[in-house]
Amino acid sequence: MSFFKKLFKNVIRDRDPKDDTVTVKGKPKPKYYGTVTPYPNFNASSDASVLQTAIESKGVDEDVVIAMLVKRSNEQRQKIKVVYEASTGKSLNKSLKAALRSHLEDVSLALLMAPPHFDAHLLRKATKRLGTDEDVLVEVLATRSNQEIQEMKKVFKEEYKTDLEDVIKVETSGDFTTALLAMLKANRAENTEVDMDLARRDAKTLFEAGENTNGVNVNAFIDILTTRSGPQLSKTFQQYACVSDITLPKALDMKLKGDIEDCLSDIVKCSWNTPAFFAEKLHLAMKGHGTCEDTLTRVLVSRSEIDLKKILEQYRAMYDVNLQEDIVKDTKGHYRDILLGLCGPH
Repeated sequence: MSFFKKLFKNVIRDRDPKDDTVTVKGKPKPKYYGTVTPYPNFNASSDASVLQTAIESKGVDEDVVIAMLVKRSNEQRQKIKVVYEASTGKSLNKSLKAALRSHLEDVSLALLMAPPHFDAHLLRKATKRLGTDEDVLVEVLATRSNQEIQEMKKVFKEEYKTDLEDVIKVETSGDFTTALLAMLKANRAENTEVDMDLARRDAKTLFEAGENTNGVNVNAFIDILTTRSGPQLSKTFQQYACVSDITLPKALDMKLKGDIEDCLSDIVKCSWNTPAFFAEKLHLAMKGHGTCEDTLTRVLVSRSEIDLKKILEQYRAMYDVNLQEDIVKDTKGHYRDILLGLCGPH
């Protein structure tokens, strides 16, 4: 948490959305910060054949499987799956499940899922086990776009024959349920324009909802934090520092407890710096005794074609060590190799 304590100690600096764009043919386009890129001269038939040989060889050639999965984009992997099934009459998922073991199997199967299916799988896993994994629910819903949330909900309904909202209502309670359902509405503004008047009004509303009352108006926090864009919230946090002697995360820590505090604090973190949020997740997964392989797999797979380059940079800045170095220390074998492959060359 030390990085975020430092981050919010001072008035939050301006963040320019233009930093994340590049001009192509006179038009601004988002920069690509993924570590996995489409393989040039891609041939689904050839790749499917190579995978079949690697899977069916005596002892399984894990190195070939790993190289194939981390050097192909998700879209390319989906095409390989189709060709593999057509040419062998077998499911690639089932073939890999039978051939691989343990954490390597988990990562490989995750990489074969299209993003909406992986997200739906993560939420199902987080709500199906004995005790709900609240951190995973917040992580997924707070870091996906409106479209990604809509697609995830659709897949969840198709795969598990129930609405995600209904599962959330059963598995969670109170203000935490309200916050999750608000995120599931996929109502967050996604424009990069900032309304300074709105930022000032929201800062005042949050102050009055928290510090300036005896009881906390949690709904006011939920409404603002789940509907405003990242750049807009950054300005709101900045304005909050002008009307309060303490920062918003500190106010949340003082006034709220339990799942709802963690939820709203994570939304604040994601709004300000999503890569730093994930860098902290990865660090905590390897800190101390034991390693949380589920977190390593979830984050590296889900961010490998979005912002993993940024996460790697943040990790180095926050902990003065490369993520790859910590992965080498905390994992081993082919599982280590596929995680390093997802991180790209270094």
